[in-house]
Amino acid sequence: MALALVVGGGIAWFLLSGGDEKKDGGAAAGGPQQRDVIVVHLRQTKGGDSSTALLVDNATTKKATTVLLPNSLALAKEGGGATTLGKSVQEAGTGGTRDALNTLLGADIKGSWRLDTPYLENLVELVGGISVDTDAAVPGEKPGDRPLAERGRGQTLGGRAAVGYATLRGPGEDQARQLARFGQVVQAVLRKMSSDPAAATTTVESLAQIPDPSLSTRQLGASLAHLAEKAKTGAYATTVLPAQQDGTLGEKAADSVVKDVLGGTVKNTDKNAPPRVSVKNATGTPAATGTAQVTLVNGGYTYVDGGSAGPAEATSSVIYTDEARAAEAKQVAKTLGLPDRAVKRGKGAGNADVTVVLGKDYKS
Repeated sequence: MALALVVGGGIAWFLLSGGDEKKDGGAAAGGPQQRDVIVVHLRQTKGGDSSTALLVDNATTKKATTVLLPNSLALAKEGGGATTLGKSVQEAGTGGTRDALNTLLGADIKGSWRLDTPYLENLVELVGGISVDTDAAVPGEKPGDRPLAERGRGQTLGGRAAVGYATLRGPGEDQARQLARFGQVVQAVLRKMSSDPAAATTTVESLAQIPDPSLSTRQLGASLAHLAEKAKTGAYATTVLPAQQDGTLGEKAADSVVKDVLGGTVKNTDKNAPPRVSVKNATGTPAATGTAQVTLVNGGYTYVDGGSAGPAEATSSVIYTDEARAAEAKQVAKTLGLPDRAVKRGKGAGNADVTVVLGKDYKS
């Protein structure tokens, strides 16, 4: 379902399935709670980078939360294999990414909001600007330009400054710092939205939207109003979903965020889950990728596409990072018909348990 937001001569997409009715979001502390969850993708038109968050409206506790999701988060691909959140947004789009997140988190994410940076700029202008405690100055658009915003408390940001701050990532900074800034902007925008459904709907209508028959402006306005009400009264929090180095979610994330905030259950914490094997093809023969995938899947492994490498390599490598995975790496090598000498410890793919680089010695 889609609404095209026609703002400033362009089109932004707000994809939201369902309506403004509340649905039981699953068990959490204190029993079943009613939640509405929307996934928001801020997409930069220059460079294609994205930032993702879940907007959680809990009608039972009368609280709302922005859950920031790192791009390194490991997701299952449709049809098998694994990918990361950042790649999924680019390759699978909003619908495929929403399905993958629902599978991972066991949550009921009802819809996706794709908010390209020009339309975040327009939205901030339409609500009259926002106030943010900035932790860094926002550089001007060109070298020598004055900063769009200074560092400090209570900085007033217009549209361009808000976009600049939401996407700001300094040299050497972890993405978590940039995600936190994005979360600040989201919450500040909601504080400026009307908490009255009729008034919020009027704001939506003033954007000159082209509504999709499956989603009315009333439904969209009501969803934003519910979140805005909690943001204005201080019943709103922002948190990060902590991913481990390999992109999976540990027990801390499962308990503190997925269970308590989303009412879901993490699927990748199952110790009996099949190992994930990333395969990079350096044989010079494209067909080797498909053969290795079939062999690994039939062997009970989860296949992760590592792409192709060039130039071709003479010998194959089977790499494990954690010593606890050494035996699995040897079994992966055996499954692929590779010698034990191909197995070694080293730096592998962040979204896999074992990394394979196929060389010319691989017989597909």
